[in-house]
Amino acid sequence: MLNDTENEGLLNEPFEGEEKIHDITPVDGLYQNWFLDYASYVILERAVPAIEDGLKPVQRRILHAMKEMDDGRFNKVANVIGQTMQYHPHGDASIGDAIVNLGQKDLLIETQGNWGDVRTGDSAAAPRYIEARLSKFALDVVFNPDTTVWQASYDGRKNEPVTLPVKFPLLLVQGVEGIAVGLSTKIMPHNFKELIKASIDVLKGKKTQVLPDFQTGGMIDVTDYKGGARGSRIRVRATIEKVDKSLLIIRDVPYGSTTTALMESIVKASEANKIKIKKVVDNTAANVEIHVQLPPGVSPDLTIDALYAFTDCEISISPNICVIIEDKPHFMTADDVLQISTQKTLALLKRELEIRAAELDLKWHMSSLEKIFIENRIYRKIEECTTWEAVLEAIDKGLKPFKKLLRREVTQEDIIRLTEIKIKRISKYDSFKADEYINKLEEEMAEVADNLANLVRFAIAYFENLLKKYGQGRDRKTQIRTFDVITAQKVAIANQKLYINRADGFVGYGLKKDEFVCDCSDMDDIIAITKDGKFRVTRIAEKTFVGKDIIYAGIYSKNDEHMVYNMIYVDGKSGISMAKRFSVNGITRDKEYDLTKGNKGSKVHYLTANPNSESEIVTITLAPASTARVKTFDYDFAELMIKGKGSQGNMVTKYPVKKVVQKSLGESTLGGREIYYDEVIGRLNTESRGRYLGSFNTEDTILVLFKDGSYELTSFDLTNHYDVQNIEIIEKFDPERVITAIHYDGENKQYYVKRFRIETRTTGKRFSYLNESKGSKLVSVSTQEEPIAEVKYQKDKKSEKETETISLNLFIDVKGWKATGNKLNYFKIHNIQILKKAEEEVPEPAPKQVKKVPKSIPITLPKEVEISVDGATIPLEMSSIDGTEDKPPKAKKQLNLF
Repeated sequence: MLNDTENEGLLNEPFEGEEKIHDITPVDGLYQNWFLDYASYVILERAVPAIEDGLKPVQRRILHAMKEMDDGRFNKVANVIGQTMQYHPHGDASIGDAIVNLGQKDLLIETQGNWGDVRTGDSAAAPRYIEARLSKFALDVVFNPDTTVWQASYDGRKNEPVTLPVKFPLLLVQGVEGIAVGLSTKIMPHNFKELIKASIDVLKGKKTQVLPDFQTGGMIDVTDYKGGARGSRIRVRATIEKVDKSLLIIRDVPYGSTTTALMESIVKASEANKIKIKKVVDNTAANVEIHVQLPPGVSPDLTIDALYAFTDCEISISPNICVIIEDKPHFMTADDVLQISTQKTLALLKRELEIRAAELDLKWHMSSLEKIFIENRIYRKIEECTTWEAVLEAIDKGLKPFKKLLRREVTQEDIIRLTEIKIKRISKYDSFKADEYINKLEEEMAEVADNLANLVRFAIAYFENLLKKYGQGRDRKTQIRTFDVITAQKVAIANQKLYINRADGFVGYGLKKDEFVCDCSDMDDIIAITKDGKFRVTRIAEKTFVGKDIIYAGIYSKNDEHMVYNMIYVDGKSGISMAKRFSVNGITRDKEYDLTKGNKGSKVHYLTANPNSESEIVTITLAPASTARVKTFDYDFAELMIKGKGSQGNMVTKYPVKKVVQKSLGESTLGGREIYYDEVIGRLNTESRGRYLGSFNTEDTILVLFKDGSYELTSFDLTNHYDVQNIEIIEKFDPERVITAIHYDGENKQYYVKRFRIETRTTGKRFSYLNESKGSKLVSVSTQEEPIAEVKYQKDKKSEKETETISLNLFIDVKGWKATGNKLNYFKIHNIQILKKAEEEVPEPAPKQVKKVPKSIPITLPKEVEISVDGATIPLEMSSIDGTEDKPPKAKKQLNLF
């Protein structure tokens, strides 16, 4: 047996008659080198685009192959794949997928046949059935063999471009995704017209900010876009239209998703009880149209939020711009890419101008030589020459007197070209046409020279020409919006039922044999208060123990200041009954809190939860055995301040209490809710974000006046959605407020003014107050008390335009909302609008005034005294209020009235 050392030595020795070729290389070294080679190849040759032309190698080879095939007609994609395989060594499948991807972007390739649909996810037909050719834009912008750097193809048989001389920010307009070894790239597509305008701004030295735009439309929040650099994030939403209370229509799909995937996500969310829907139907044809039908009683606004929260109607994308620069990957922003691309375009345009200048110079030189050669009959001097050298010498000698007219030296190659002129051409030579041709050359040469001297101006004109020539129909499809943050807990539907077992102390949705409390969602928190005055907040579950003798359980809403609890409890140590009003904020889930003083034997006599901080009057009945003269009296919670959960309350009585019952329910202590309207996201809020609408009580509504001449009354529910783009006025509804509208009647072709009050009270339904004839439209609307309109008009065809102001409240009286109104009698109105300078501002809310009651009134009393309250004799003593210790006063005593 050989040991390892002997074995290694034997392996390194050559066999008999064989020379030792090389030493053994360790496998780990091979792995390291080969892996780096592989990683570099994938990064540079497959996954990541080059900054010069914005193309991956397969895309570049496809375009080059199509240019070689180009004859103006469509070619079978199968043929294009075959032609490309001469340059791309990775098989037909990858080439076919890349061609379809380029064709679906509708920029470089014109398509014919079924190329699939990025919106629905339908795949393209087989390559033998579909056809393609280069677009006019590609032919104008992408190719120029004179400025292309070439390299040998993978097998050395042909040449292919290292990069194509693209004179346009192609990388940003198309977008690209690629996964390499150790890194990836994800570049969002941007708008064609916006990129051209941004390139012009770059040339003018202005700062740019380009934002994504998707073929699929939708809405995008670019708050965290950060130029598409690493760590950036965008949110994309589908546009959801609320048709009525039972139907929502999805009008587009977010980028990266499809109608099929979107519908599947909706069905999945419905099956998981996260949203309630009746049916989802795909009616997509030329435009995306997915119908989401809702069952009765389901809020469409809340469903819209739920669709964004739980389905692919909203997706988050993390862009990551990585490009190849000088054979190395670089991470940068979209504006950096735009800067480099624009400067690259500038350099290519300069190179093209220089090449054109050289071509024109050669043409001018040869045309001038030809003119001298023919007009001065120099060709006759070679008739007697017997050798080629003599011919060249004779021509050179004949040109010598005229060389000073030329712009450069005459070379032997120039003379040889003169000898190649045919006799027929010499005989038909037209001196006038020759001069005309040379003049045109000189004009073009001057123009090229001027463009080279003013290269930036020329580049700007080049981009402007691209915009004019190819910009039609390429407007932005994706709306740039700021999205609100949708919390899943707030939009989760009530897919569970909360039950309670009071005696045993359990709550949950699995206790179906016990007492039903309310509907809830599986994301809700539950608050439970027990007879001993303790409570805890816990996540809803099938069955959770919270403490025996439960007296209240319900859904807990964090930071809901309007939820106020009214409670009367007896302190186990002193036997005194205390009353308190409190809200529950700032808690830790599953931690037990005590609402009493914490003494053993304390228990709750009475407890109510009031969602809108309602006060109440209760009747307190004392125990029959008590020594109080009056054993039944009323107590008004409105006289108590609302405090925190840790407050100990005010004394009600020191006598034993038999029972407490509600006598009457009072008003809201905190008043109405202060509602604001966020005009950026079109949502209501109570966080002082946006424009203040007013203080809203239960019966109040919001008036929305739309730009199409309709109005709608809505509730002030914070889940409401408002279409910011189509709203003219939104405010708190006042039935006495007069609306003034200027509208155009499409039937009479006249402008009218009408003033009316809202007569309907139906919420959630839109009403139009315009004539239904075709062409009718709203011009201006206002809710000002004394609106003033400015009219620009002409009295007749010959007169000049005049401007006049009209007090509309004097022009027409208030009539019904269906009336047409009074006609504006002018020959021709050029512009009319209601001035907004007198717009009434809604005052900001005053600080909340909560009714405050003094805890005590200081008076001077003797040491021992009895007082009578409602006929009952009560010894005067200090009561503990909010944790204050009982201490006898030295000089004065305080009479506690509560």
